[in-house]
Amino acid sequence: MSGANGRARRIALGHEDATAVFFVDTNLLVYALDSVNSAKQHHARAWLDYLWSKGNGRVSWQVLHEFYWNATRKIGAPVEIAQDFVRELSHWAPVDSSLGLITEAWGWCQQAQLAYWDGLIVAAAERCAAGYLLSEDLQAGRRFDQCTVLNPFRTPPPASGLSGTSP
Repeated sequence: MSGANGRARRIALGHEDATAVFFVDTNLLVYALDSVNSAKQHHARAWLDYLWSKGNGRVSWQVLHEFYWNATRKIGAPVEIAQDFVRELSHWAPVDSSLGLITEAWGWCQQAQLAYWDGLIVAAAERCAAGYLLSEDLQAGRRFDQCTVLNPFRTPPPASGLSGTSP
């Protein structure tokens, strides 16, 4: 197996590096609360269960801000549930926004032709030494230095029993 599909397949089969860090983009968190799309909700919750059990999930404050707004405004999650979610995820030591992070994001925007907000996500993933970025917004298999994008709705967490197909 080679290329992005090979990497994704190894992850799906549970052969990932035990020390791998996974940076979580906003969409995975929102789908964890979105009962309208039950297939994506199931995948999102499986990923979160895996990341909590291994202690290898990471987020940024940007992701938590976006999650709270989208959860309460777009999918109508109760404010208290969204707030509890943010409080719990704050235990993942979110990457802070800073001039340094913004400067790194500008670099990614120029180097990889990313939109600014995506550049911030990549810079935050890089900042916390994530080997994987779980996002459906960026191209699966794309590499940003040592970080590879995985679509969490096409690549299940290791040993989850979920299929590796799109819900």
